[in-house]
Amino acid sequence: MEEFAKQLMTEVQKNYVPHMEEVQSDMLPDLPGPVGFQELLDFMQAHRDVQQNTSDRVWEVGDGTGGLATAAETVSKNYGQADAFSQARVRDVENALNQTNVAPPPPAGTQTPQGGTDNSGGSDA
Repeated sequence: MEEFAKQLMTEVQKNYVPHMEEVQSDMLPDLPGPVGFQELLDFMQAHRDVQQNTSDRVWEVGDGTGGLATAAETVSKNYGQADAFSQARVRDVENALNQTNVAPPPPAGTQTPQGGTDNSGGSDA
């Protein structure tokens, strides 16, 4: 698992992070708003909202993937030389993920399936 964590972090740093700013800069320019054409104004606002949401998701994926790598490294360190994949309990993995604040809490009213695990992320988020 430690090797997985290192490979994941290397992948994020080498092949994802360098492109985050490129995507961000491509979405930064604001388009001029037309005057007196309400439908076009509404479209331009929706377009800007999508740009912002896309930018947010790009950064969150980078942060989340880095957090996943950190959680894998934590689980691996906690189990020393043991095979972390076979020794780790689900709660240990969830606790490691919760410490990274990668997984936001589920939307209000979301229910955990019967017999499944609660992968809702940190309760303090």
